[in-house]
Amino acid sequence: KLCEGILNILEKDTKTSCQVACLEALRILSRDKKVLVPVTTKRNMQILMKLAKLDTVEDPLERVSEFPVIVEALKCLCNIIFNSSIAQKLSLELNLAAMLCNLLQECKDRPLVDDIKCFDLRLLFLLSLLHTDIRAQLRQELQGVQVLTQALESSLSVRWTEEYKAAEDRDRPPLSLQETDCAIEALKALFNVTLDSWNVHSKNESHQFRYMAAILRHCLLTTGPTEEKTEELH
Repeated sequence: KLCEGILNILEKDTKTSCQVACLEALRILSRDKKVLVPVTTKRNMQILMKLAKLDTVEDPLERVSEFPVIVEALKCLCNIIFNSSIAQKLSLELNLAAMLCNLLQECKDRPLVDDIKCFDLRLLFLLSLLHTDIRAQLRQELQGVQVLTQALESSLSVRWTEEYKAAEDRDRPPLSLQETDCAIEALKALFNVTLDSWNVHSKNESHQFRYMAAILRHCLLTTGPTEEKTEELH
């Protein structure tokens, strides 16, 4: 009942501070699988997707003031999808992966969006891990390898000297914590999407995998903000 009450408030046009507080409470509650059973419905998923700006045809990142709401809504969706098989099935029906790819591309070259990008990537990782049909959809329909590789390239700030050769800058400072976390989430999602890709057929796929291999090499030469984060990145 508490979760339902929170979602009813979130469905209304309330202040940003109220939305963030409600989403934070829902995120904590959504760690409990028993609590999730009655609230994992198509309507409630759509409420959270709307707050995460996943269902809009307009610029989803137009208002910086809404960024905390987007981040918290994505965090809630991560918990719900991880803990609920019903939510995983609804994600396919609601075309969640396609919306996440669109939002991820909107994040490109934008300031102040690292948290949004990170939890978008984490959600794509969870969907590709927990639902084989979504994994196939990402690979075949949504150009997931390309989208995720570009997200990884952006997180690592790769500069190119040749088509498949990244610049090596040994004096480059370590990645920030946010950049490292984004790169890690992108790598995890890429692993899932490319898991069954041992047989490359087309010229475009061959290019994509050579491009990704160059970025992965660059990744191995990159350091994170701490020794532990560098180890996790590698």
